[in-house]
Amino acid sequence: MGSCCRYISTVAFILVIIGGINWGLIGLFNFNLVTTIFDESIVTKIIYILVGVAAVYKVICWGTRCSSNSDSSSCCKK
Repeated sequence: MGSCCRYISTVAFILVIIGGINWGLIGLFNFNLVTTIFDESIVTKIIYILVGVAAVYKVICWGTRCSSNSDSSSCCKK
């Protein structure tokens, strides 16, 4: 279970970084990289949903680590 959670955490981290870069580009240059690559399609909506879910996952993991005062690398650790 540890390797699965580490994989999910890594994917979530990458998605949050992609979302952050995209929002930075929108804010600075009014340029949306995701819609430039995928147009206004269902793929774009799926990417936005995945980025949002990843952000919620990372917030929950961060909160679990902070409240437990541990150095665990995975929020899935019980």
